[in-house]
Formats: sequence, structure tokens, C-alpha cells
Amino acid sequence: MSNQEVKNENVIYVFIDASNVWSAVKSVKRFIEHKILKDYFKKRFNADKVEIFYYDAYPRVGTRDYDLEGKHKFFIYLKKGLGFTVRKKELKRISVIGESGESIIEKGNMDVEITIDAMHNIQKYNTAIFFSGDADFLALVNYLKNNGKKVYIFSSKGNISHELKTGGNGYFDLKEIPEFWGKDLKHRINA
Repeated sequence: MSNQEVKNENVIYVFIDASNVWSAVKSVKRFIEHKILKDYFKKRFNADKVEIFYYDAYPRVGTRDYDLEGKHKFFIYLKKGLGFTVRKKELKRISVIGESGESIIEKGNMDVEITIDAMHNIQKYNTAIFFSGDADFLALVNYLKNNGKKVYIFSSKGNISHELKTGGNGYFDLKEIPEFWGKDLKHRINA
């Protein structure tokens, strides 16, 4: 698709940072209904085309006392069932020595992957939507706006930086969009 074609269409690229959205999911106690997202954005922003990128890190096998197969099936559903582009990686495990001894922290930051996709595809969309509240994205948001893109932020109260909330062309609180919310979130019962 040429740059001229993008100007004649309203194309939206959505970048979902799963770890950032998780706090809203826990607060609402419901899962996001991913299957409605493309239609929601087509209607809400009068879009001709919507592409959705989903970013998530997953635990290493053997580090949890529950089965991780469901998470990997979910990634397949997003990719094959819904046509999302899924970017995933294993959580990095870091040994930390503190006052109470050694502990392990896990990190799965996907900011670089999101930025690469937003930049790599910049000629393919008019509007970028970020499901994140991370102030680190402000530089990217400013760059996109300076290059003629509309940028909207979807996050939730208590999980959005002031800089990002005010840095785009608009902010939407995930918790206030009833269409987004599906099945109840249930606590995992460990055997």
C-alpha cells in the first residue's frame, strides 16, 4: 500500500501492551473481549481498516504451579482466530540480592517491540492507538504526531502517566468502555 493510498483511507493500527492492560482487567474483574476490538475501532473512529498488535511476555516453563498451555492457546486464538499480530517473549528472570536474601524478579517489558512496530509501519496508518499508560511512550507519541499521525491512548485511572494522558490527541479510560468487557475474571485455584 502506498502512502497515497493511506491518505485516502482511514487506517488505524492498535498496539496493545498486555502487561499494562492487566491492572484494568484485575480492577474490573473481567477479561477484555478481544473479538470486538476491530469492529469497535472501525465504528468509533470511522476506520476503513484496523490492524491490531498484541504484546505479552509469558513465564518460563516450570516456574509456575499451574499449566501455561492456556496462555499459548490464547496467543494462537488472537493470531489465527482474530488476525492480530502477536509479539511474545519469555519473561526474563533476574536474581536480586536484598536484605532478606536472594530473590527472583521477572521482567517482560515490550516497549522496544511496540516502538519498532509503530515506526516500521508508519507509512501504513493514519492513526495509532496505544493500550498503555507508560510515560516512556511519550517520545514515540510526539514523533508520530509530528509526522502527521493522530495518536490516542487507552489506559485506566491509576495506570496512566500524566504525560501520556495529555500527550496524545485523546485519552480513553478502558474501564469506562462497557463494550470492551467480557467474561468474569476468576481467581486461579492451585491444587
